[in-house]
Amino acid sequence: EMDQLKFRATLAEEGFDEVELRTMTPNLCNGAHSHQFDVRALMVEGELTLGSEGRQQAYTAGEIFSMAAGCHHTEQFGPQGATYLVGRRHTRA
Repeated sequence: EMDQLKFRATLAEEGFDEVELRTMTPNLCNGAHSHQFDVRALMVEGELTLGSEGRQQAYTAGEIFSMAAGCHHTEQFGPQGATYLVGRRHTRA
């Protein structure tokens, strides 16, 4: 099982230069959008369902998800909300 310290070390090794612990409110839904950076995150508490390319994938505590910059997706947080440790890797021109 990945702990937060190990995950932070892995993010640093892989060039994820911006790291933060985020807590989202229960049942929050973010409509289709994309980010200008790569994302890798470790779920700490709660549940997040990501929708992309017609598929839905739920993530719970201890699971890791990744998303490439520019990937259009939706975010649906569970009834207890969610806390996750997220790294962002900004692509350099």
